Amino acid sequence: MFTNGVCDQTNFHQYNVMRLNEAPKMEIHIIDSGENPGGVGEPGLPPIAPALGNTIFAATGKRIRKLPFDIANLG
Repeated sequence: MFTNGVCDQTNFHQYNVMRLNEAPKMEIHIIDSGENPGGVGEPGLPPIAPALGNTIFAATGKRIRKLPFDIANLG
């Protein structure tokens, strides 16, 4: 959460992590291919950065186009 453009949390002990039952529904498709096995343990991870970037844009009107995100310098 932010108040007057400043993050209310100072560290992880104050940040409430979203629980699975609070997360939006996701649909993951594992595609069979002839490639060598690469694992499917984290297929939902790649869309997190663009989703977070879109959320930051919706909240601030500023686009972040480089990783790692530096939200301290949005002004």
